[in-house]
Amino acid sequence: DQLPERMDTIIAQTGLADVRGRVIGHLSRGYRQRVGLAQALLHNPPVLILDEPTTGLDPNQIIEIRELIKSLAGSHTIILSTHLLAEATAICQRVIILHHGRIVAVDTPEQLGAKLRESETLSLTVKQSDPGLLEALHHIPGVIRVSQGATPLTYVLDTQIGRDIREELTQLVVSRNVGLLELKTQPLTLEDAFKVLTQTITPSGPSIGAPGGPH
Repeated sequence: DQLPERMDTIIAQTGLADVRGRVIGHLSRGYRQRVGLAQALLHNPPVLILDEPTTGLDPNQIIEIRELIKSLAGSHTIILSTHLLAEATAICQRVIILHHGRIVAVDTPEQLGAKLRESETLSLTVKQSDPGLLEALHHIPGVIRVSQGATPLTYVLDTQIGRDIREELTQLVVSRNVGLLELKTQPLTLEDAFKVLTQTITPSGPSIGAPGGPH
């Protein structure tokens, strides 16, 4: 008796009201993904398992499905399987990384990057070119290495963890009169963490935050 009412709730929740009554095969891929979610939600399961839910969608549809999935998190446990690490970062509160069928990491995306980083990374963009700036940046205490960024006026600095060089860096830029346009930190991304874990941890080696491994 409650099924019609439940259907109305799910149709509203998944944004299907505008296409209610239409043939599923005539819907866009994004709406068909919504229909699949609606079917899974109909009996109010405590756990939803989603496998690559945004595959084949255009950018706008991807954003819509991601927002829909996040809106369900308060009332359902959602397990998302994906090879798109940017998607895991955008949606998931915790991630599990598998390597050779074994769990090698369990943590939030932010904490996973913090645990694995070996240095702090800063991105510096200046207004004017200065041939000697690259060498001068090397001499700031705490700087491990400096490389050219995406543009000739951008520099990427790896620094010792816990060593804040922003004041010295700003003073150097001002003294050389090149104009400071942007200074920002670059956290270790989930893609970076995945590469570190899958390249340095053997199938029988230790894991990060996983059961039986270091925490």
